[in-house]
Amino acid sequence: MAPEPSPTSSAITLHINGEKHHLSVDHRTTLLDALRERLDLTGTKKGCDQGQCGACTVLVDRRRVVSCLTLAVTAQDREVTTVEGLADGDDLHPVQQAFLDLDGYQCGYCTPGQICSAIALIEEHAAGWPSAVTPDATPAPLTPEEIRERLSGNLCRCGAYVSIVQAVAHAAGTHGRNPALTTEEGAA
Repeated sequence: MAPEPSPTSSAITLHINGEKHHLSVDHRTTLLDALRERLDLTGTKKGCDQGQCGACTVLVDRRRVVSCLTLAVTAQDREVTTVEGLADGDDLHPVQQAFLDLDGYQCGYCTPGQICSAIALIEEHAAGWPSAVTPDATPAPLTPEEIRERLSGNLCRCGAYVSIVQAVAHAAGTHGRNPALTTEEGAA
């Protein structure tokens, strides 16, 4: 049980990767800091700490969010999935496997955020959500241009964009594959 909160903190329950975590957090604590500093889930990276690089992207209720700008208290009783929660035992999520197979990383620092964002963008596209480059707001093929637009909030300082786009396209099934993009509850 979490300690009794002070007037500037709250006792919250975070559902992360299928597990409940009870914490007392200062109201100003970001989800990123709660994950990394309080729960030792260090797969999510702190990049710019201003919501501009996407390194801290996680999934909250299967939607991507930059965790450095999300207060931990707002994630109360919502399903949070970090890169640590994507694999099913030793079986990688199809997006993780595509990044590995197609070298969608270099130094790897941005990779957890890129992967979480890629999973969400594939689901958004499958649901028919348009992007800024989708013509006439109609479902468009998941072309490299479309993938780049949908991943534009995730920066890679190494410049692995060509391989990242190829990995996302592969995972999305645009190369003749149609992998299951969701796994059991708790993974996106």
